[in-house]
Amino acid sequence: MASLRDIRRHISSVKSIKQITYAMKMVAAARIKKAQNKILNSRPFADKMEEAIKNLYTEMGEEDFRHSPAFKLFEKHEESNVSVLIVITSDKGLCGSFNVNVLKRAVIWLKENKDREIKVIAVGRKGRDFFKRLKGLNLSIAYELVGIFPKASYAHAKLVTDNLFKLYEKEADSVTIIYNRFKSMMSQEIIRNKFLPLKRHFMKTGDEAAKNKFSDFDFEPAKELLLSSLLPRYIKAQIFKILLESQAAELAARMNAMEAASGNASDIIEDLTLKLNKTRQTMITTELNEIVAGAGALEG
Repeated sequence: MASLRDIRRHISSVKSIKQITYAMKMVAAARIKKAQNKILNSRPFADKMEEAIKNLYTEMGEEDFRHSPAFKLFEKHEESNVSVLIVITSDKGLCGSFNVNVLKRAVIWLKENKDREIKVIAVGRKGRDFFKRLKGLNLSIAYELVGIFPKASYAHAKLVTDNLFKLYEKEADSVTIIYNRFKSMMSQEIIRNKFLPLKRHFMKTGDEAAKNKFSDFDFEPAKELLLSSLLPRYIKAQIFKILLESQAAELAARMNAMEAASGNASDIIEDLTLKLNKTRQTMITTELNEIVAGAGALEG
């Protein structure tokens, strides 16, 4: 049977852990509102940018489009055996299954593309460390960006995009991105998106009514040059929005995980307190029995 001192020490250590988990929950809760506001502020720009590019894309003739510097971002250029995988995880743990779910989906994608050479862009320390430990695949980390959460900025999105362009222009023929999208305070959604080339996305979401939207406009510079100028900004805006989505999802996951941990700590403290009282009562009863037995022996 554990001694009273051991039980009290156990209760003290659980209380200390509960203070830490509760503090982490409150920090995440304080940051989540700001993260949500950043997402809401970034969405209108990204959506309008996508709408403008979609309208230009549907307006341009096939011949004009082929002479545009942006053509290689829409069409699958020279066939290669190299793919780029962008994986966004957190820099720290204690956020439930946030990182595990992303990395599981990444492993599924890697198995589907095991015959290809994979260049990984790892955003977040947890993902970077995971891919460094991964063996048996034709995989290498082409670029890593760690220590940016929870203060992801447009400058970080630019770094990711610049390295993405380098890989796509020189080596790769496709880019896939996997991350957690913020849905609500209680849930996140794993997104696996074929990021480049863009044609499939714009053909899928293209609006037939947009084809004649700019028919009465003259463009200076030409439409193909305007499209080429807008595309890098569009991709940076999309990457920035994805970083903010992942950041908010991480904070929500951490808040929920720490709330559950604090609740579990309270339950453990309650159970240990009950055990302490029972142990103390048992010890008192035993001592009383010994006293009564000793008194009876003396009287006899």
